[in-house]
Amino acid sequence: MVRNFFYNEIFFSNVLRILDERAMSQKELAERAGISTAFISDVAKGRGNPSIRTMEAISIALDVPLPVLLESTDLNRQALNELAGDKIPPSLPPGYQRVTVVLTDFQAYMATLWDEANRKKLRGPYAPKKQSKS
Repeated sequence: MVRNFFYNEIFFSNVLRILDERAMSQKELAERAGISTAFISDVAKGRGNPSIRTMEAISIALDVPLPVLLESTDLNRQALNELAGDKIPPSLPPGYQRVTVVLTDFQAYMATLWDEANRKKLRGPYAPKKQSKS
């Protein structure tokens, strides 16, 4: 069975993780976002289908950009693929993988350097150069 709304699950896995990290309740989130607690509960259980406006209200209430809540996830590649009905094409060549981790400032700095080097390798020698702001 193909799941058409796996982004909802990515979104709410991130929302629930943030609620847990901040010791915030679904009720408090609902009040801040102007959404009913019942709807938040239903969507968190996979029974609802939030609109973009609802997701935006939740992201504002959490003070987290909406794209971050949709693009990043703690779910591993296999879990995401299952949510998508085994339909996710690979976005990276063999030998590369995308991960989500919690790092110290220094570790994040080092990871950023590695990321930039790998992106440069993937783009190849003929990729357009970034324009510097002058």
